[in-house]
Formats: sequence, structure tokens, C-alpha cells
Amino acid sequence: MLHIDTQRLLDSLQTLGQFGALPGGGVNRLALTDADQAARDWTVAQMRALDMQVQVDAIGNVIATYAGSEDLPPVMMGSHIDTVRTGGLYDGNLGVMAGLEVVRTLRQAGVRTRRPLAVAFFTNEEGARFQPDMLGSLVYVGGLPLEQALQTRAVDGPLLGEELIRIGYDGAAQVGQPAVDSYFELHIEQGPVLDQAGIQIGVVEGVQGIYWTRLTFSGKSNHAGTTPMHLRRDAGMAAMRTAAFVHDLVQRMGGGQLATVGSLELEPNLVNVIAAEASMTVDLRNTDAQVLAAARAQLHAYAMQCATAHGVQLQTQVLADFAPVAFDAEMIASIERHAKQAGLSTLRLPSGAGHDAQMLARICPAAMIFVPSVDGVSHNVHEYTPPADLGRGAQVLLQAVLERANR
Repeated sequence: MLHIDTQRLLDSLQTLGQFGALPGGGVNRLALTDADQAARDWTVAQMRALDMQVQVDAIGNVIATYAGSEDLPPVMMGSHIDTVRTGGLYDGNLGVMAGLEVVRTLRQAGVRTRRPLAVAFFTNEEGARFQPDMLGSLVYVGGLPLEQALQTRAVDGPLLGEELIRIGYDGAAQVGQPAVDSYFELHIEQGPVLDQAGIQIGVVEGVQGIYWTRLTFSGKSNHAGTTPMHLRRDAGMAAMRTAAFVHDLVQRMGGGQLATVGSLELEPNLVNVIAAEASMTVDLRNTDAQVLAAARAQLHAYAMQCATAHGVQLQTQVLADFAPVAFDAEMIASIERHAKQAGLSTLRLPSGAGHDAQMLARICPAAMIFVPSVDGVSHNVHEYTPPADLGRGAQVLLQAVLERANR
């Protein structure tokens, strides 16, 4: 039986973590920055050292293929290597480095699967510099037009297409190629469920639906001491009441409904001035599409009602809108079976975060494997998964991929 070299996998993760490393630990490697370019260059070099054929498509997705014994659509593994500003070593990176470790293990043993194997990393999964998140994989599956994606402006100004050219990753390969047989993604859970329960392998059944919106209330700036309450057009009060409603909405709906007001900005943001403008974001998530739609409708109805009551204008902007995704039943069962055969404890669960796998599921069978995140910490410099858990996850990935690629 073939075995993953856990230390070698850990070494790869630590080396990748040097690109964009923060002084106190962690990584800041936003998509298409100089740090991302350096990480891409290093990862591509690893791919080529494994005799993989590397292609870069027009949105900067990188796909490396390890030939099989037959010329068939490949079984793909992958994730992303961009991070948030305060990222760790594992989010996304594990899926890519583990995919390469699977290929490295097979190559070292002289093993070729029937189907080729592919390892991919997709552009701007995090959405920290360009929106929406999962942009590269969304373009790959045809969910976002290439030209529209290339015109996406970064939070720091440049267009995505300009940045691809600047770092040399405006590839010539056609987006959406190669057509793949199936897609596996190994990932840290980024939540506390596995760690708290002492479970070794999360068998991911699907991904929550995600809806992001920006609400902008526009009123009138005026003196806080001389303007009677009934004559105010207070954008800040409208936004804050809507934010409180979001909390009440979740409490009332219960179940799996989640909601977050992650950003609230007032203008001019002065202690003695009524806010002329308030901009806020709301993140809604649920595994049930109908319940998510109901939450979305209630949010917008209340925000409009609140704007009218305060005499302010409301503008809305959809930042992301992804339906819940169910992963492939056969691949889910395979992951669970191989984990149990290895004597590992398992738990079926949904993913609370978005992943490239949910995009790939639009065009091929897809599934995910989770390993525990200590204390559920992620998008944080203290993100950590013990080496033994990394190795267990990669070993399950290896066995599931072998079964799929040789069928």
C-alpha cells in the first residue's frame, strides 16, 4: 500500500508559507500580488519537477497534468494558494500541496493510474483583493464571463487583467480546459466541529449557499445638537437598525441560518455630525436554498422599510450569490469508506465556507475532505492543523483518487 510522506507534505506547506510571510507568523499573499507571483512560480517549478504538463489559462488558473496509462479526462485535485491579509499556512494551500504529494508518491513508486491526474490552483479564491471570491474557478466552469472577470477592479485599484499581465500569468490556454472526470479537494475545516468532537476526517456532503450584499443608505449630514430628531435624515441610524434586524432575523429563523454584518462605515464619521451616508455588508448563508431566499427577501424588505422611515435613500449591490451545492454521492461514499478502512473516525458535515469545489461541482462530480482546525481558527495567523491530521487527510485523498482514477 502506498503511503503519503507527511514530513515532505509539511515541508512543502512551510516553504510555500515563506512567500508573503508576516513578521509575527502567518501569511499575507493576496491574489496577483508580487508575493502571489513568487508562490506561483515556486509551485509551478514543483509541478514541472514531477514531469507534469503545466498550463496557465486566460484567468490565471494553473493546471498541471500527470499522464495516465490511457488518454482520458483527468481526475483533478486542487484548491488555491492566495490568502487573506492575515492568513495561515493551510487554507487552500493544503489542497494544492497534498495533490502534488499524491503525484510525488505515485511517481516515486513508479505507479501510473488509468486516468491522468491533474493538480490545479485557481485564481483569487479568497476574494480578498478582487470580488467575487472563487473567481478563477467560477470563470473556469463558465459561471462568470472571462472579459467581465478581467475588468474586475482590485480593492487597491488595478484591474485583474492588468495584474495578470504584470505578474506574467495571463495564460494562453483556453479557460475550462481540460475537461475533467472529477474533482477532489482536501481542506482544513476552518471551523470547530471536528476539533471539538475529536473527529479525524470530515466527509463533506456539500457547501452552504452564500449571499453577500452591500446596502448603502444616503441621507443628510447635519448638526447633532441643533437638528430635532423628527427632522433628521440619519443614514447611520437606518443602517444600525438594519444590522440589528439581521441579528433578530437569524434568532427568529433558527436552524442552520447564518448572518453576519461584517462591515459598517459611516460618513463623515464624526462624533457630533449626523451621518450622511452609511454603507454596510451582509453575509447570509444556509444549506437550504428556500430558507436562504426567504432570509434574503426579508432583509431587503426591512432595509427598504427602514430607509423610508428615516427619510433616506437605499442602494443595494449584490457582491456574491451562490446556491447551495450537494457533492457527488459516490465520491462522498468513497472518501468515507477509505477513511474508515484506515481506522479513522469520520463525520459527515456541510462546509460553512465557500470553496473552488462548489464551482467544479457544476461541471463534474466533486467532493471534499476536511481535516480538523485547532479551535476552529482560520483566516488568522494562528491557523493550525497538526501534522498527523494533515497526513491522514492526504492519505485518504490518495486512496480515493486511486480508486477513482483506476475505475
